Amino acid sequence: MGLSRRHMMFAVAALPLSGHAFAEDDVTRLTWDDLAPEDGLLMDNSAGFNFASRGSLPTGFFQPFASYLTTDYNGRRVRLDGFMLPLEFDSSGVSQFLLVPYVGACIHVPPPPPNQLVLVRTEKPYESNDLFAAISVTGVLNTESVSTDFADTGYTLQADTINVFDDW
Repeated sequence: MGLSRRHMMFAVAALPLSGHAFAEDDVTRLTWDDLAPEDGLLMDNSAGFNFASRGSLPTGFFQPFASYLTTDYNGRRVRLDGFMLPLEFDSSGVSQFLLVPYVGACIHVPPPPPNQLVLVRTEKPYESNDLFAAISVTGVLNTESVSTDFADTGYTLQADTINVFDDW
């Protein structure tokens, strides 16, 4: 039985990040498309948007009907890459933030749908010199709707590690 394209992508994506080794069965490497069920996929990159460009997204990048959530990863330790929008912070760092798929999400209207927003909480505040840096967050994910001042999220993630991610 051969591996599907999706399974091969997971195998490649499971490679270590920033020198940290993770057992494949310990951490599930997710993409933003994984947070939307098959009938609710919403990433349309046919325009070839470069996430590293930090520019605005092309019109129609997100399909408005795609607000479906998945429970496939509830209680699992996952790793997801994205950008931080701080919600709670002090001089020691950021303790709660939205993890979003592109720079500027939730600052511009309309925000991405709930299946593309993750509320991240961390016991140890994350110190960052560049709040627009791409990050990789590892922790336990759950399907949970939370309303914030910026948008409604579909997921929460209790982070145990947060790293800068330079490989966009």
